[in-house]
Amino acid sequence: MSLIPSIFRHKGVQAVTALSAFITLLPLATFAFCGFYVAKADTQLFNQASKVVLARHDNKTVITMVNDYEGDLNEFAMVVPVPTVLKREQIHVTDNAIVDHLDAYTAPRLVEYFDSNPCQRYEIMEDTMVMRSAAPMPKGASIQKRANSLGVQIEAEYTVGEYDILILSAKESGGLQTWLNENGYNVPPKARQVLGSYVKQGIKFFVAKINLDEQAKTGSTFLRPLQVAFESPKFMLPIRLGTINAKGPQDLFILALTKDGRIETTNYRTVKLPTGMDVPLFVKDEFGEFYKDMFTEQVKKNNMTSVILEYAWNMNWCDPCAADPLSKKELQELGVFWNRPNFETPDTQPWLRRPNRPMPTRRFAPSGGAQQVFVTRLHVRYDAEHFPQDLQFQETKDKSNFQGRYVLRHPYNGEETCQARTEYEKGLPARFEKEAQNLARLTGWDINTIRSKMDSHGQSFSVRQTEPKPWYQWLWGK
Repeated sequence: MSLIPSIFRHKGVQAVTALSAFITLLPLATFAFCGFYVAKADTQLFNQASKVVLARHDNKTVITMVNDYEGDLNEFAMVVPVPTVLKREQIHVTDNAIVDHLDAYTAPRLVEYFDSNPCQRYEIMEDTMVMRSAAPMPKGASIQKRANSLGVQIEAEYTVGEYDILILSAKESGGLQTWLNENGYNVPPKARQVLGSYVKQGIKFFVAKINLDEQAKTGSTFLRPLQVAFESPKFMLPIRLGTINAKGPQDLFILALTKDGRIETTNYRTVKLPTGMDVPLFVKDEFGEFYKDMFTEQVKKNNMTSVILEYAWNMNWCDPCAADPLSKKELQELGVFWNRPNFETPDTQPWLRRPNRPMPTRRFAPSGGAQQVFVTRLHVRYDAEHFPQDLQFQETKDKSNFQGRYVLRHPYNGEETCQARTEYEKGLPARFEKEAQNLARLTGWDINTIRSKMDSHGQSFSVRQTEPKPWYQWLWGK
Protein backbone atom coordinates (compact mmCIF):
# COMPACT_ATOMS: atom_id res chain seq x y z
CA MET A 1 0.00 0.00 0.00
CA SER A 2 1.25 3.45 -0.84
CA LEU A 3 0.40 6.84 0.48
CA ILE A 4 -0.22 10.46 -0.39
CA PRO A 5 -0.21 12.93 2.51
CA SER A 6 -3.08 15.12 3.54
CA ILE A 7 -1.53 18.35 4.84
CA PHE A 8 -3.51 20.47 7.29
CA ARG A 9 -2.53 23.80 8.73
CA HIS A 10 -2.41 23.85 12.48
CA LYS A 11 -4.44 26.27 14.63
CA GLY A 12 -7.42 26.61 12.33
CA VAL A 13 -5.71 27.75 9.13
CA GLN A 14 -6.99 26.17 5.92
CA ALA A 15 -5.56 22.98 4.50
CA VAL A 16 -2.48 23.05 2.31
CA THR A 17 -2.78 20.98 -0.86
CA ALA A 18 0.07 22.28 -3.01
CA LEU A 19 3.34 20.39 -3.00
CA SER A 20 6.14 21.05 -5.47
CA ALA A 21 9.93 21.17 -5.67
CA PHE A 22 12.41 23.60 -7.20
CA ILE A 23 14.50 21.94 -9.90
CA THR A 24 17.64 23.60 -11.25
CA LEU A 25 17.61 23.53 -15.04
CA LEU A 26 20.36 21.56 -16.68
CA PRO A 27 22.67 23.23 -19.23
CA LEU A 28 21.13 23.53 -22.67
CA ALA A 29 22.17 21.41 -25.64
CA THR A 30 23.38 18.38 -23.72
CA PHE A 31 24.16 15.84 -26.44
CA ALA A 32 22.36 12.51 -26.66
CA PHE A 33 22.19 9.96 -29.43
CA CYS A 34 18.75 10.85 -30.74
CA GLY A 35 18.98 14.61 -30.69
CA PHE A 36 20.30 17.51 -28.66
CA TYR A 37 18.54 17.80 -25.32
CA VAL A 38 17.09 21.31 -24.95
CA ALA A 39 14.73 21.56 -21.98
CA LYS A 40 12.51 19.62 -19.62
CA ALA A 41 9.04 20.09 -18.11
CA ASP A 42 9.38 19.17 -14.45
CA THR A 43 7.03 19.43 -11.49
CA GLN A 44 7.92 23.04 -10.62
CA LEU A 45 5.64 24.18 -13.47
CA PHE A 46 2.59 23.27 -11.38
CA ASN A 47 1.51 25.21 -8.29
CA GLN A 48 -1.16 22.86 -6.94
CA ALA A 49 0.96 19.73 -7.11
CA SER A 50 2.13 16.85 -4.95
CA LYS A 51 5.04 14.51 -5.62
CA VAL A 52 5.73 11.08 -4.17
CA VAL A 53 8.31 8.40 -4.87
CA LEU A 54 7.34 4.72 -4.56
CA ALA A 55 9.88 1.91 -4.35
CA ARG A 56 7.97 -1.39 -4.54
CA HIS A 57 8.91 -5.07 -4.79
CA ASP A 58 6.91 -8.10 -3.63
CA ASN A 59 4.83 -6.74 -0.72
CA LYS A 60 7.47 -4.27 0.44
CA THR A 61 6.99 -0.54 -0.17
CA VAL A 62 9.06 2.54 0.60
CA ILE A 63 7.25 5.83 0.05
CA THR A 64 8.96 9.24 -0.03
CA MET A 65 6.64 12.21 0.57
CA VAL A 66 7.87 15.62 -0.56
CA ASN A 67 6.71 18.79 1.19
CA ASP A 68 7.29 22.32 -0.08
CA TYR A 69 5.32 23.95 2.71
CA GLU A 70 5.80 27.70 3.03
CA GLY A 71 4.73 29.50 6.17
CA ASP A 72 4.90 29.31 9.94
CA LEU A 73 6.15 25.85 10.90
CA ASN A 74 3.88 25.97 13.94
CA GLU A 75 0.90 25.77 11.59
CA PHE A 76 1.80 22.66 9.65
CA ALA A 77 0.71 19.05 10.20
CA MET A 78 0.56 15.93 8.08
CA VAL A 79 -1.99 13.11 8.35
CA VAL A 80 -1.36 10.03 6.22
CA PRO A 81 -3.27 6.73 6.20
CA VAL A 82 -0.86 3.80 6.65
CA PRO A 83 -1.53 0.04 6.60
CA THR A 84 0.06 -0.86 9.93
CA VAL A 85 1.69 0.51 13.06
CA LEU A 86 5.13 1.71 11.96
CA LYS A 87 8.21 1.17 14.09
CA ARG A 88 10.80 3.91 14.60
CA GLU A 89 13.23 2.28 12.16
CA GLN A 90 10.56 2.28 9.45
CA ILE A 91 10.53 6.09 9.33
CA HIS A 92 13.32 8.07 7.72
CA VAL A 93 14.12 11.63 6.64
CA THR A 94 15.96 12.11 3.35
CA ASP A 95 17.20 14.94 1.12
CA ASN A 96 15.14 16.92 -1.39
CA ALA A 97 17.96 16.87 -3.95
CA ILE A 98 17.66 13.16 -4.56
CA VAL A 99 13.94 13.46 -5.39
CA ASP A 100 14.67 16.49 -7.57
CA HIS A 101 17.18 14.35 -9.46
CA LEU A 102 14.59 11.65 -10.16
CA ASP A 103 12.06 14.30 -11.22
CA ALA A 104 14.55 15.83 -13.66
CA TYR A 105 15.56 12.41 -15.00
CA THR A 106 11.97 11.44 -15.88
CA ALA A 107 10.54 14.82 -16.95
CA PRO A 108 9.03 15.29 -20.44
CA ARG A 109 11.72 16.78 -22.67
CA LEU A 110 12.39 18.86 -25.75
CA VAL A 111 15.11 17.85 -28.24
CA GLU A 112 16.34 19.37 -31.46
CA TYR A 113 17.83 18.22 -34.77
CA PHE A 114 19.63 20.21 -37.46
CA ASP A 115 19.03 19.32 -41.11
CA SER A 116 22.12 18.40 -43.08
CA ASN A 117 23.17 20.04 -46.33
CA PRO A 118 20.74 18.77 -49.00
CA CYS A 119 23.39 19.39 -51.64
CA GLN A 120 25.48 16.65 -50.06
CA ARG A 121 22.54 14.27 -50.41
CA TYR A 122 22.68 13.13 -46.79
CA GLU A 123 19.47 11.60 -45.62
CA ILE A 124 17.83 13.36 -42.74
CA MET A 125 17.84 11.02 -39.78
CA GLU A 126 14.37 10.23 -38.45
CA ASP A 127 13.60 9.41 -34.87
CA THR A 128 13.07 5.84 -33.69
CA MET A 129 12.43 6.41 -30.74
CA VAL A 130 1.49 18.98 9.80
CA MET A 131 4.05 20.27 12.26
CA ARG A 132 4.74 21.08 15.91
CA SER A 133 2.94 23.94 17.73
CA ALA A 134 4.89 26.56 19.69
CA ALA A 135 3.01 25.28 22.74
CA PRO A 136 4.00 21.60 22.85
CA MET A 137 1.17 19.08 22.58
CA PRO A 138 0.58 17.40 25.94
CA LYS A 139 1.96 13.91 26.25
CA GLY A 140 1.72 10.97 28.58
CA ALA A 141 -1.23 9.66 30.53
CA SER A 142 -3.49 12.70 30.09
CA ILE A 143 -3.40 12.74 26.31
CA GLN A 144 -3.82 8.97 26.14
CA LYS A 145 -6.76 9.09 28.58
CA ARG A 146 -8.58 11.62 26.44
CA ALA A 147 -7.75 9.63 23.31
CA ASN A 148 -9.13 6.46 24.90
CA SER A 149 -12.39 8.20 25.72
CA LEU A 150 -12.75 9.01 22.02
CA GLY A 151 -11.82 5.52 20.84
CA VAL A 152 -8.40 6.69 19.62
CA GLN A 153 -5.27 4.72 20.44
CA ILE A 154 -1.77 6.22 20.27
CA GLU A 155 0.05 3.16 18.96
CA ALA A 156 3.53 4.65 18.77
CA GLU A 157 5.38 7.95 19.16
CA TYR A 158 8.76 8.93 17.67
CA THR A 159 11.01 11.84 16.85
CA VAL A 160 12.69 11.36 13.46
CA GLY A 161 14.93 14.19 12.31
CA GLU A 162 12.90 17.38 12.58
CA TYR A 163 9.57 15.54 12.79
CA ASP A 164 7.55 14.44 15.84
CA ILE A 165 5.44 11.50 14.76
CA LEU A 166 2.39 9.70 16.19
CA ILE A 167 0.85 6.49 14.87
CA LEU A 168 -2.88 6.44 15.64
CA SER A 169 -5.67 3.90 15.36
CA ALA A 170 -9.36 4.62 15.92
CA LYS A 171 -12.62 2.80 16.52
CA GLU A 172 -14.75 5.35 14.65
CA SER A 173 -14.21 8.44 12.55
CA GLY A 174 -16.07 10.89 14.80
CA GLY A 175 -13.76 10.22 17.74
CA LEU A 176 -10.69 10.48 15.52
CA GLN A 177 -11.88 13.74 14.01
CA THR A 178 -12.65 15.16 17.48
CA TRP A 179 -9.21 14.14 18.78
CA LEU A 180 -7.43 15.72 15.81
CA ASN A 181 -9.39 18.97 16.14
CA GLU A 182 -8.79 19.13 19.90
CA ASN A 183 -5.08 18.74 19.31
CA GLY A 184 -4.82 21.58 16.85
CA TYR A 185 -5.48 19.93 13.49
CA ASN A 186 -8.12 21.81 11.53
CA VAL A 187 -9.83 18.76 10.03
CA PRO A 188 -12.84 19.90 7.98
CA PRO A 189 -16.27 18.33 8.61
CA LYS A 190 -16.23 16.75 5.16
CA ALA A 191 -13.29 14.58 6.22
CA ARG A 192 -15.43 12.40 8.50
CA GLN A 193 -16.74 10.15 5.75
CA VAL A 194 -13.29 9.63 4.24
CA LEU A 195 -11.72 8.97 7.65
CA GLY A 196 -14.54 6.52 8.38
CA SER A 197 -13.79 4.45 5.30
CA TYR A 198 -10.15 4.09 6.38
CA VAL A 199 -11.16 3.23 9.97
CA LYS A 200 -13.42 0.41 8.69
CA GLN A 201 -10.45 -1.02 6.78
CA GLY A 202 -8.33 -1.08 9.94
CA ILE A 203 -6.00 1.54 8.52
CA LYS A 204 -3.71 3.42 10.92
CA PHE A 205 -2.87 7.11 10.74
CA PHE A 206 0.63 8.56 10.49
CA VAL A 207 0.61 12.06 12.04
CA ALA A 208 3.67 14.33 11.78
CA LYS A 209 4.43 17.76 13.22
CA ILE A 210 7.62 19.80 13.30
CA ASN A 211 9.92 19.69 16.27
CA LEU A 212 11.20 23.25 16.16
CA ASP A 213 14.36 22.50 18.14
CA GLU A 214 15.32 19.67 15.80
CA GLN A 215 14.39 21.76 12.75
CA ALA A 216 16.76 24.51 13.92
CA LYS A 217 19.60 21.98 14.09
CA THR A 218 19.23 21.17 10.41
CA GLY A 219 20.08 24.74 9.39
CA SER A 220 17.61 24.41 6.51
CA THR A 221 14.64 26.61 5.67
CA PHE A 222 13.04 23.75 3.73
CA LEU A 223 11.38 20.63 5.07
CA ARG A 224 13.08 17.41 4.13
CA PRO A 225 11.04 14.58 2.62
CA LEU A 226 9.65 11.97 4.99
CA GLN A 227 9.97 8.28 4.14
CA VAL A 228 8.08 5.31 5.50
CA ALA A 229 8.70 1.63 4.78
CA PHE A 230 6.26 -1.21 5.35
CA GLU A 231 4.96 -4.54 4.09
CA SER A 232 1.42 -4.91 2.76
CA PRO A 233 -0.20 -6.80 -0.13
CA LYS A 234 -2.19 -3.67 -0.95
CA PHE A 235 -0.57 -1.45 -3.57
CA MET A 236 -2.50 1.80 -3.52
CA LEU A 237 -2.24 5.52 -2.94
CA PRO A 238 -4.85 7.25 -0.73
CA ILE A 239 -5.65 10.61 -2.31
CA ARG A 240 -9.14 11.39 -1.03
CA LEU A 241 -8.15 13.31 2.10
CA GLY A 242 -6.21 15.73 -0.07
CA THR A 243 -9.34 16.72 -2.02
CA ILE A 244 -11.45 17.86 0.92
CA ASN A 245 -10.22 21.47 1.25
CA ALA A 246 -8.63 21.71 -2.19
CA LYS A 247 -9.42 24.85 -4.18
CA GLY A 248 -9.98 23.07 -7.47
CA PRO A 249 -8.13 20.20 -9.14
CA GLN A 250 -4.63 19.21 -8.07
CA ASP A 251 -1.72 17.62 -9.92
CA LEU A 252 -0.05 14.51 -8.55
CA PHE A 253 3.26 13.11 -9.80
CA ILE A 254 4.04 9.49 -8.94
CA LEU A 255 7.64 8.42 -9.50
CA ALA A 256 7.78 4.63 -9.11
CA LEU A 257 10.86 2.41 -8.83
CA THR A 258 10.22 -1.29 -9.42
CA LYS A 259 12.21 -4.38 -10.35
CA ASP A 260 10.24 -6.09 -13.11
CA GLY A 261 8.36 -3.46 -15.14
CA ARG A 262 6.29 -0.30 -15.19
CA ILE A 263 3.30 0.30 -12.92
CA GLU A 264 -0.22 1.27 -13.92
CA THR A 265 -3.49 2.04 -12.18
CA THR A 266 -6.10 -0.73 -12.07
CA ASN A 267 -9.22 1.25 -11.11
CA TYR A 268 -8.59 4.10 -13.57
CA ARG A 269 -7.31 4.04 -17.13
CA THR A 270 -3.59 4.61 -17.61
CA VAL A 271 -2.99 6.38 -20.93
CA LYS A 272 0.21 7.52 -22.60
CA LEU A 273 1.09 11.16 -23.09
CA PRO A 274 1.27 12.11 -26.80
CA THR A 275 4.91 11.97 -27.82
CA GLY A 276 7.36 12.19 -30.72
CA MET A 277 5.72 15.12 -32.55
CA ASP A 278 7.65 17.80 -34.44
CA VAL A 279 6.76 21.26 -33.12
CA PRO A 280 7.69 24.80 -34.25
CA LEU A 281 11.03 26.28 -33.25
CA PHE A 282 9.53 29.02 -31.05
CA VAL A 283 8.38 26.32 -28.60
CA LYS A 284 12.00 26.30 -27.39
CA ASP A 285 11.26 29.59 -25.60
CA GLU A 286 7.80 28.49 -24.41
CA PHE A 287 8.26 24.85 -23.52
CA GLY A 288 6.83 25.20 -20.02
CA GLU A 289 3.61 26.78 -21.28
CA PHE A 290 3.47 24.28 -24.14
CA TYR A 291 3.66 21.33 -21.77
CA LYS A 292 1.10 22.69 -19.28
CA ASP A 293 -1.43 23.44 -22.03
CA MET A 294 -0.77 20.11 -23.74
CA PHE A 295 -1.35 18.24 -20.48
CA THR A 296 -4.55 20.20 -19.88
CA GLU A 297 -5.78 19.17 -23.34
CA GLN A 298 -5.10 15.51 -22.51
CA VAL A 299 -7.02 15.86 -19.24
CA LYS A 300 -9.99 17.27 -21.17
CA LYS A 301 -9.76 14.59 -23.84
CA ASN A 302 -9.92 11.88 -21.19
CA ASN A 303 -12.67 13.62 -19.21
CA MET A 304 -10.33 14.02 -16.24
CA THR A 305 -10.72 10.33 -15.38
CA SER A 306 -7.36 8.90 -16.49
CA VAL A 307 -3.84 8.65 -15.13
CA ILE A 308 -1.26 9.71 -17.72
CA LEU A 309 2.04 7.91 -18.30
CA GLU A 310 4.89 10.38 -18.92
CA TYR A 311 7.95 8.13 -18.67
CA ALA A 312 8.82 4.43 -18.48
CA TRP A 313 12.42 3.31 -18.88
CA ASN A 314 15.11 1.13 -17.36
CA MET A 315 17.44 3.10 -15.09
CA ASN A 316 20.55 1.86 -16.94
CA TRP A 317 20.29 4.46 -19.69
CA CYS A 318 18.19 7.25 -21.21
CA ASP A 319 17.89 8.67 -24.73
CA PRO A 320 18.07 11.62 -24.73
CA CYS A 321 18.99 12.29 -21.11
CA ALA A 322 17.33 15.13 -19.23
CA ALA A 323 19.64 14.28 -16.30
CA ASP A 324 22.15 11.62 -15.34
CA PRO A 325 20.68 8.28 -14.23
CA LEU A 326 20.55 7.93 -10.47
CA SER A 327 23.46 6.20 -8.75
CA LYS A 328 23.04 3.01 -6.75
CA LYS A 329 23.43 4.99 -3.52
CA GLU A 330 20.69 7.41 -4.53
CA LEU A 331 18.40 4.55 -5.48
CA GLN A 332 19.08 2.86 -2.15
CA GLU A 333 18.24 6.10 -0.35
CA LEU A 334 14.87 6.12 -2.16
CA GLY A 335 14.17 2.57 -0.99
CA VAL A 336 15.53 0.31 -3.74
CA PHE A 337 16.46 -2.57 -1.45
CA TRP A 338 16.57 -5.35 -4.09
CA ASN A 339 19.77 -4.06 -5.69
CA ARG A 340 21.90 -5.12 -2.74
CA PRO A 341 23.49 -8.60 -2.88
CA ASN A 342 21.43 -11.42 -1.38
CA PHE A 343 18.63 -9.07 -0.42
CA GLU A 344 16.30 -12.07 0.10
CA THR A 345 18.37 -13.26 3.08
CA PRO A 346 16.37 -12.72 6.31
CA ASP A 347 18.07 -10.14 8.49
CA THR A 348 15.55 -8.26 10.60
CA GLN A 349 14.20 -6.38 7.59
CA PRO A 350 17.50 -4.97 6.29
CA TRP A 351 15.64 -3.18 3.52
CA LEU A 352 14.30 -0.76 6.12
CA ARG A 353 17.72 0.35 7.33
CA ARG A 354 19.07 3.19 5.24
CA PRO A 355 21.58 5.65 6.70
CA ASN A 356 20.28 9.14 7.43
CA ARG A 357 22.99 11.03 5.60
CA PRO A 358 23.09 14.16 3.43
CA MET A 359 23.18 13.60 -0.31
CA PRO A 360 25.63 15.44 -2.55
CA THR A 361 24.16 17.88 -5.02
CA ARG A 362 25.85 16.29 -8.02
CA ARG A 363 25.58 12.66 -9.09
CA PHE A 364 27.17 10.84 -11.98
CA ALA A 365 25.68 8.07 -14.08
CA PRO A 366 25.83 4.67 -12.37
CA SER A 367 28.48 2.21 -13.45
CA GLY A 368 29.23 -1.46 -13.09
CA GLY A 369 26.37 -3.63 -14.28
CA ALA A 370 22.62 -3.49 -14.55
CA GLN A 371 20.64 -1.49 -12.02
CA GLN A 372 17.57 -3.79 -12.07
CA VAL A 373 15.39 -0.72 -11.58
CA PHE A 374 12.55 0.28 -13.86
CA VAL A 375 11.24 3.84 -13.55
CA THR A 376 7.63 4.88 -14.12
CA ARG A 377 6.40 8.47 -14.03
CA LEU A 378 2.63 8.95 -13.77
CA HIS A 379 0.84 12.30 -13.75
CA VAL A 380 -2.76 12.74 -12.70
CA ARG A 381 -4.96 15.81 -12.31
CA TYR A 382 -7.70 14.97 -9.87
CA ASP A 383 -10.53 16.21 -7.70
CA ALA A 384 -13.14 14.54 -5.53
CA GLU A 385 -15.75 14.42 -8.29
CA HIS A 386 -13.64 12.70 -10.94
CA PHE A 387 -11.47 10.57 -8.63
CA PRO A 388 -13.79 9.32 -5.87
CA GLN A 389 -11.56 6.29 -5.18
CA ASP A 390 -7.98 6.00 -4.01
CA LEU A 391 -5.51 4.98 -6.71
CA GLN A 392 -4.95 1.22 -6.98
CA PHE A 393 -1.76 0.00 -8.72
CA GLN A 394 -0.20 -3.08 -10.18
CA GLU A 395 3.31 -3.75 -11.38
CA THR A 396 3.37 -5.10 -14.93
CA LYS A 397 5.96 -7.09 -16.85
CA ASP A 398 6.03 -4.37 -19.52
CA LYS A 399 9.57 -3.03 -19.88
CA SER A 400 9.06 -1.18 -23.15
CA ASN A 401 10.58 2.30 -23.22
CA PHE A 402 8.42 5.42 -23.30
CA GLN A 403 9.03 9.12 -22.75
CA GLY A 404 7.23 12.38 -23.34
CA ARG A 405 9.48 13.84 -26.03
CA TYR A 406 8.98 16.72 -28.49
CA VAL A 407 11.18 17.59 -31.44
CA LEU A 408 12.51 20.80 -32.99
CA ARG A 409 13.89 20.44 -36.53
CA HIS A 410 16.06 23.30 -37.75
CA PRO A 411 16.11 23.83 -41.53
CA TYR A 412 19.48 23.94 -43.24
CA ASN A 413 20.62 27.56 -43.66
CA GLY A 414 23.96 27.24 -45.41
CA GLU A 415 24.99 29.12 -48.54
CA GLU A 416 25.14 26.20 -50.96
CA THR A 417 22.73 26.16 -53.89
CA CYS A 418 21.83 23.21 -56.06
CA GLN A 419 18.78 21.49 -57.48
CA ALA A 420 18.48 19.31 -54.37
CA ARG A 421 18.47 22.45 -52.20
CA THR A 422 15.69 23.94 -54.33
CA GLU A 423 13.56 20.82 -53.97
CA TYR A 424 14.32 20.68 -50.24
CA GLU A 425 13.14 24.25 -49.71
CA LYS A 426 9.98 23.66 -51.72
CA GLY A 427 9.00 21.07 -49.12
CA LEU A 428 9.59 23.29 -46.10
CA PRO A 429 6.23 25.17 -46.08
CA ALA A 430 4.32 21.87 -45.94
CA ARG A 431 6.61 20.70 -43.14
CA PHE A 432 6.09 23.94 -41.21
CA GLU A 433 2.32 23.65 -41.65
CA LYS A 434 2.39 20.14 -40.21
CA GLU A 435 4.33 21.42 -37.19
CA ALA A 436 1.76 24.21 -36.73
CA GLN A 437 -1.12 21.73 -36.90
CA ASN A 438 0.65 19.43 -34.42
CA LEU A 439 1.04 22.29 -31.95
CA ALA A 440 -2.56 23.47 -32.33
CA ARG A 441 -3.89 19.95 -31.88
CA LEU A 442 -1.70 19.25 -28.83
CA THR A 443 -2.32 22.52 -26.96
CA GLY A 444 -5.51 24.06 -28.30
CA TRP A 445 -3.57 27.21 -29.29
CA ASP A 446 -4.91 29.36 -32.14
CA ILE A 447 -3.47 28.16 -35.46
CA ASN A 448 -3.10 31.66 -36.92
CA THR A 449 -1.17 32.87 -33.87
CA ILE A 450 1.08 29.84 -34.21
CA ARG A 451 1.75 30.58 -37.89
CA SER A 452 2.54 34.20 -37.12
CA LYS A 453 5.05 33.22 -34.42
CA MET A 454 6.64 30.69 -36.74
CA ASP A 455 7.09 33.30 -39.44
CA SER A 456 8.77 35.67 -36.96
CA HIS A 457 11.16 32.85 -36.05
CA GLY A 458 12.21 32.28 -39.64
CA GLN A 459 9.80 29.46 -40.46
CA SER A 460 8.18 31.07 -43.50
CA PHE A 461 5.27 29.42 -45.25
CA SER A 462 6.27 30.85 -48.63
CA VAL A 463 8.81 29.14 -50.87
CA ARG A 464 12.09 31.01 -51.16
CA GLN A 465 12.91 31.74 -54.77
CA THR A 466 16.49 30.69 -55.46
CA GLU A 467 18.23 29.93 -58.70
CA PRO A 468 20.80 27.14 -58.80
CA LYS A 469 24.26 27.94 -60.13
CA PRO A 470 24.76 27.41 -63.86
CA TRP A 471 25.80 23.85 -64.51
CA TYR A 472 29.23 24.77 -65.83
CA GLN A 473 30.23 26.61 -62.63
CA TRP A 474 30.22 23.31 -60.80
CA LEU A 475 32.99 22.06 -63.15
CA TRP A 476 35.50 24.58 -61.87
CA GLY A 477 34.27 24.95 -58.28
CA LYS A 478 32.96 28.48 -58.72
